[in-house]
Amino acid sequence: MANNSNKKLVPEAMDALDKFKYEVASEVGVTLKDGYNGDISAKDAGKIGGQMVKKMIEQAERNMK
Repeated sequence: MANNSNKKLVPEAMDALDKFKYEVASEVGVTLKDGYNGDISAKDAGKIGGQMVKKMIEQAERNMK
């Protein structure tokens, strides 16, 4: 049985994370559509995910000050 490591720790944050994902995708020039986006390239998905992580780390660092 596979272990799903993508489980959200705070399920209530899902809407905010989706909105954040679309904002970041727009910033990096990747067009996402509502629903399934499994047809985008791994390179584009990586751009989105990498930029999301970068922004979340920057926010956490600002909150530590």
